[in-house]
Amino acid sequence: MSNTVQSTAMTGSRPRRQRGRDPFLWLAVASSAVIVAFILVPLVEMMTQPTLASLKETLMDRDVFRSIRLSIVTSGSAALIALVFGTPLAYLLARRSFPGKKILESVIDLPIMIPHPVVGIALLSIAGRNHPIGRMMQAVGIEVMGTVTGLITVLTFVGLPFYINTVKAGFEEISPRLEHVSRSLGASAGATFFRVTLPLAWRHMVVGAIMCTARAVSEFGAVVIVAYHPMVAPVMIYERFTAYGLKYSQPVAVWLILVCLVLFLMLRIFSLKSKAAS
Repeated sequence: MSNTVQSTAMTGSRPRRQRGRDPFLWLAVASSAVIVAFILVPLVEMMTQPTLASLKETLMDRDVFRSIRLSIVTSGSAALIALVFGTPLAYLLARRSFPGKKILESVIDLPIMIPHPVVGIALLSIAGRNHPIGRMMQAVGIEVMGTVTGLITVLTFVGLPFYINTVKAGFEEISPRLEHVSRSLGASAGATFFRVTLPLAWRHMVVGAIMCTARAVSEFGAVVIVAYHPMVAPVMIYERFTAYGLKYSQPVAVWLILVCLVLFLMLRIFSLKSKAAS
């Protein structure tokens, strides 16, 4: 009896020792350490090089402060546009099946894959005088090249996929039965959406808006084509680097990283609350 128990204990402990010595586990740990170091070391090095005095002096620079503020305002405006116009589309994709749905989803994801200078050129090509849409825009006084309107247009274009995909996933988590019950009680489709679906999905909408803002605030390639001026923070960093080098571009980059860090913390907070609520 004791020999059986002892042999069972030995065979039970053997897999635990083997798991502890598993070469694949150590390979995974080593690979993870390399990836984390690859991400953190350059960022930590850049953020620790500028002194507090230089960071304060940079923020007091009107041009730098204006560029950071413009980045936040235009990115937030892009997220608001994505919320207003992207929410119905996300709901449609989450609730309906129709011919060409996969093609539509692929079209929505195109801004993620297209090189972003190409995005800027494409937007300018339809906003020029040689295009009917461009002539209509100019007739009503809408200018894209070198304007805040152009900035918001570009940032909305690159940020839309992140908002739509996030909110679509949120709508898919909500049981359609709740909407069916509301409709069976006499509520219209619109009333059901605003009274039932929207209150359950609003956290995903906030997360999607934050992701859209975070993506938009870091955009450079399309922005530099459409609107080099007025200058947003990524363009300011590029200009300071090409004109003065690392010493004058690093403090601006640190402030932009801090803005992104705030957005990241907001994203994590609302993501955790969404998981807790579900």
